[in-house]
This record gives sequence, structure tokens and C-alpha cells, in this order.
Amino acid sequence: MVRRRGRIEFENDRGEIVHYARHENGGGLVSPKADVPHDVVVVPGAYVEAGARIGGGSRLKAGGWVDENAQLGRDVVVAENVHVGPDARIGDLVRLGRGVRIGAGAVVGANARLEDDVQVAPGATVRPGQLVRSSVVTAA
Repeated sequence: MVRRRGRIEFENDRGEIVHYARHENGGGLVSPKADVPHDVVVVPGAYVEAGARIGGGSRLKAGGWVDENAQLGRDVVVAENVHVGPDARIGDLVRLGRGVRIGAGAVVGANARLEDDVQVAPGATVRPGQLVRSSVVTAA
């Protein structure tokens, strides 16, 4: 990790240097190429990657990771140690419990609630308003 004038740099698993800045509302790390409004809370230990878009009023807790080009709607709660995979789409008012894993390109409809440790397979869909208690949601 290297710190340079308000920026933090890491080398990712592909050997690329990625840049982050501390988010003003919480201090978590946000790519300068992400769209994260001022009213979103990103706590220390949470990351938002390049191309990600997060709707107003959302909260990312420690260990929350919003991957490249993922989109979160308004007022989404991302609990501890959650990974939202690349290109995933999360609707408004969704609650993601601790340890949830959302696969690449998966879709979680508005008002859905995923309890702790749920895994959503790449490309799978969770219906709007659905409560998911099972450990794995697979693509149809």
C-alpha cells in the first residue's frame, strides 16, 4: 500500500495498480472512478471499485466490497464481509446480511432481504421483496 496526497494505491491480484481515496462519510476506500454520493456511508475496511455506482442513503459496513461496475440502489445496507460481484445489480431498499456473496452479473430486486451467509450464483436473480434464508441461490 502506498499513500500519495490523499490517494491510496494497491496492487491487485492481476498485478495492476488501483487507486482509492478515503470517502468523506465514513473513511472507507472508494475508487475515484466510482460514483458514490456524499450521503452514502462507507466505513473503514469497506471498498468500492472503479465503475461502481451506489445510490444515496446506502451504507457499507466493514469488509463490504462493491466490485467493478456493480450497482447498488438507494438505501441499501451492506453488512460486514459482503462481496457484491462485478456487474451485479442490487435494487433499492435491499438488506444484505453478514457474509453474503453476490456473484458476477447477479440481480437482486428491490426490497429483497438476504440473511447471513447467503450466496447468489453468478447471473442468478433474487425477486423483488424476496426473503432469502437458504445458503445458495442458483441461476435458473
